[in-house]
Amino acid sequence: MNNSKIFYTLISGFTAGIFLSSFFKFGFSFFLFTTLIAVVIYFFGRFACERKALIALLAILVFSFGLGILRYEIKDIRNIDSNFDNLVGEKITLQGIITEEPSVKDQNVQLTVLGGEVTSSGQELKIKEKVLISAPLFPEFKYGDLIQAQGKLERPKNFNTATSTDFDYVSYLAKDDIYYQISFAQAEVISTGHGSFIKNKLFAFKNAFINNVNLLIKEPESALLNGLILGAKNSLGKELQLDFRQAGVSHIVALSGYNITIVAVGIMLVLSFLPKTFALSFGVVGVIFFAIMTGGTATVMRASIMALLVLLAKFTNRKYDITRALLLALFFMLIHNPKILVSDISFQLSFLSTIALIYVSPLIEKKFTFVTEKYKLRELVVATISTQVFVLPFIFYKIGMVSLVSLPANLLILPIIPIIMFFGFLTGLIGFVSVAFAIPLAFISSLLLTYVLKIIYFFSHLPFSSFSINNFPLFGVIIIYIIFLFYILRDREVFKKIYEKY
Repeated sequence: MNNSKIFYTLISGFTAGIFLSSFFKFGFSFFLFTTLIAVVIYFFGRFACERKALIALLAILVFSFGLGILRYEIKDIRNIDSNFDNLVGEKITLQGIITEEPSVKDQNVQLTVLGGEVTSSGQELKIKEKVLISAPLFPEFKYGDLIQAQGKLERPKNFNTATSTDFDYVSYLAKDDIYYQISFAQAEVISTGHGSFIKNKLFAFKNAFINNVNLLIKEPESALLNGLILGAKNSLGKELQLDFRQAGVSHIVALSGYNITIVAVGIMLVLSFLPKTFALSFGVVGVIFFAIMTGGTATVMRASIMALLVLLAKFTNRKYDITRALLLALFFMLIHNPKILVSDISFQLSFLSTIALIYVSPLIEKKFTFVTEKYKLRELVVATISTQVFVLPFIFYKIGMVSLVSLPANLLILPIIPIIMFFGFLTGLIGFVSVAFAIPLAFISSLLLTYVLKIIYFFSHLPFSSFSINNFPLFGVIIIYIIFLFYILRDREVFKKIYEKY
């Protein structure tokens, strides 16, 4: 039996099991049932059927499907503290440690706190639950702070977005094991330095870098630069973020594969004059450093893995190995946290944009022979169109706002994003040594950032720039991607062409 067929069958069954478990409750007994069915199918094929290899693959598919269900059920296990759960709706005092970098909004800051002690109506509890706390912007909170917060304990609720799209906020938080929240809390810092030493240093460097940028470059250009390099899009403000969505360029300040893969391609384009080995090395180092700069969170690491796979796909002569690597990355990500398959938009965009750049781009490139290859312009156009088109059904379903000006806006912006990141990074880095030496670099960065903001403002304020789709059905998304898959696989020669291209 072909090892590749076994590998693809295992991944397909495992992923399908997790996907269906995200919507239906099967229970642990169903895994035992699928295991029994797989055993029956296997022995039937071994002793009573001539097509033994095909029946064996079917048995593997059923068994791996059950494994996917089992993994999701294990992840979904919760040891609910009934005493703490009974406090929902009550005002409590919570002491706990901030376990993630605070997310700063316009009017508040969101803190992920691992609770330690809870007091309510004279009752004291020891807990180990994550609680999402919304607190005032001041005093300033940092990762690793031990804080005390007072407020009403609640369970998260789903809500409609600005485009009237239903957002499953409960599942979004549950993927990170967060099942409680406190809104409008009064909070104070008790002590600091309780987190990981490495994370503390990374976040401290990141904050110092942001301060350097803010000192040297005015708003909103500095906010955009921090968004490009560090994904700090919250500092852009609601109005500017809306402009980004209407122009279809939100991905440039979102820490997802949709952003990082485009950045990775940009790095390769800038370094295309170097020998391939050096260009690949710099590209890999650039992506890894980007991940470290942003704090090395799980979301960034997933997106960075996808981006690295794109770089490898462009410089390997063994295309099928990249396919296996992509699926293997998916497999390990789902083993670590199966809930990201349906509830993590960053992971979904990472995976879809990677597929588009690896598989869709070569298929449509022959349609763009009229675009010059000078300065890698054809490659940029093809990469932009392939990712835009391939993620469109997903955007219909998840976001509900579709930009009609996304393509021209991206073509005018994306070529200079790597240049902005290069000069912007040097600005912040040299700012640690000398503000005077960083000023010329800051001036260049500011000019390029102003250009990007002008382009975004122009396209976002066109009367036909975007439209909304309310509650696009998941079934429709699945059908569209099945059509995409059929288009990619309709001809066995397609993989040969991709293989020869890379």
